[in-house]
Amino acid sequence: MLIGFAGLGRMGRPMAAHLAAAGHTVLAYDPHVEQAPEGVGLADFPDALAAAALTISMLPDGESTRDLVIEGLRAVTPGHLHIVMGTVGPEVVRELADLPHLAVIDAPVSGSVSMAETAAITTMVGATPEQFKRAQPVLAAMTTAQFHAGPVGSGSTAKLAVNAVLAGLSQAVAEGLLLAEAGALDPATFYDILRNSAAGAPYVGYKQQAYLAPESTPVAAPVSLIRKDLGLALALAHRHRLLLPGSEAAFAVLDDAVATGLGQADMAEVLTVLRRRNGVMLRETLSTAPQTGALS
Repeated sequence: MLIGFAGLGRMGRPMAAHLAAAGHTVLAYDPHVEQAPEGVGLADFPDALAAAALTISMLPDGESTRDLVIEGLRAVTPGHLHIVMGTVGPEVVRELADLPHLAVIDAPVSGSVSMAETAAITTMVGATPEQFKRAQPVLAAMTTAQFHAGPVGSGSTAKLAVNAVLAGLSQAVAEGLLLAEAGALDPATFYDILRNSAAGAPYVGYKQQAYLAPESTPVAAPVSLIRKDLGLALALAHRHRLLLPGSEAAFAVLDDAVATGLGQADMAEVLTVLRRRNGVMLRETLSTAPQTGALS
């Protein structure tokens, strides 16, 4: 099958390569990439992707996804199916699904870059049953599990809910490490305890090096990306008049991380932000504490 693929970033590049390895003819477009992965063709313009019967976008935001679908895919043939795999939120996906010239479904993914490289990521799909049946074999070439979450937009809602949990878990691990350090525990010893405790979710295991040795660990999920996803989750919550205090607190820490130059660092660097916050608070407490003289 000829598949058009837009977005050869950290996640998109290995995903496109898996499609080619599965025997598909893959034509990719990414204006920031000069060389495609092995077996993948590279288009000079996005409208070249319209020749495919099925296209995929793995783009960083709603604006670039809109541009691709509305402008780049104007000349698609009848029956064209586009799969939005970037995290853009359910509103954008439903807006695009209302376009008359093509069908749009959403299938955002959960997992790290290393998991994308081994096709071990999970996808959550918003589609009709017929669309899901058509898309599933293609998605299975890139992912280890495909869940039909419901109608279009449901996959994006599921992804935002998952990342709200992930952001909270990331901050919880950082806070646990701070507390352990304050009690003079060795961080590596504590992390082994945490990983094998009731709180030892898979995330805790595969993020160990990112927390304990961030300077030598490749970035798996940058702070800026998680902040963007959590912002979308909070926007969805506000539309439904929901109060999510844990997510609000996690977003504030991610905001601090971006503001202090950690936007491209791994999300485990929330630990650095919390250390800085606590250092400032300690200095402020010491500077305002009443000074008592020696007893005479």
